[in-house]
Amino acid sequence: MLSYLHSFHAGNFADVLKHSISAHILDYLTEKPKPVFYLDTHSGTGAFSLHDNEAQKTQEYLSGIGKLWDLTAQETENLPGLVKFYIGLIRDFNLNERLDTYPGSPWFAQHLLREHDRLSLFELHPREFKTLLQNIRGDRRIKAFQKDGFHACMSQLPPKERRGYVLMDPPYEVKQDYQTATDTLIKAHAKFATGTYALWYPVVDRYRIDKIEADFVKSGIKNIQLFELGIADDKEKGMTSSGMIVINPPWTLMKQAQEALPYLAKKLAGDQGHYRCIQLVKE
Repeated sequence: MLSYLHSFHAGNFADVLKHSISAHILDYLTEKPKPVFYLDTHSGTGAFSLHDNEAQKTQEYLSGIGKLWDLTAQETENLPGLVKFYIGLIRDFNLNERLDTYPGSPWFAQHLLREHDRLSLFELHPREFKTLLQNIRGDRRIKAFQKDGFHACMSQLPPKERRGYVLMDPPYEVKQDYQTATDTLIKAHAKFATGTYALWYPVVDRYRIDKIEADFVKSGIKNIQLFELGIADDKEKGMTSSGMIVINPPWTLMKQAQEALPYLAKKLAGDQGHYRCIQLVKE
């Protein structure tokens, strides 16, 4: 359909969850000297101006990164480690003390990965892909493709590096994307069982997420964790929560999320906030 533009939603509560989890995974993988392969199946543009008409029309960032931006130095110092690291990266991305821009997933990988690491980015939307190329120009570690990211998973795996992280963040414009994402990751894991995989999902209809969880439990894949952050009850309209399902997570991630998500739920949504940190499938 190609109508989805993430610029309307950049920096919202779902991005806070997705990028804080993803940044921790990338940081963990780079602790060892061996090279890492990063695959982003639905990259978007890699960067967003929060002053553009699209971001200003919804102003979703005000209830996401906006609530974390103006913390005092003391408040920032006392943040849970996962949140503190994420906030530091957002500050690195902005050139001054104002929250003017917000990075997309490719930037976090580009920023945290090293000279000998490799990145493959897939984005099908023509406008988004053109902007992505502008934002990554000059970085020889990166290859970008205007292709369907679901199929990209299979074509790129297993990587020569034997260590890697696959982020799948589809727009879910088509309801079939829920099933396609699940099926694709299960097949990708069969080709590259030692890789780390993260699937972001929106909670609009809870039964769809229940189905995803059940499919992963039945898949035979071991060591799957789930992290979810909510700002409203499931009965409300729209996206009330979002989550990340992580296969082969860093051993540090669960503890970090258990400290961070209660804070984020309260900070971003007050009494309406809720969260889940669960081991969906044991190691």
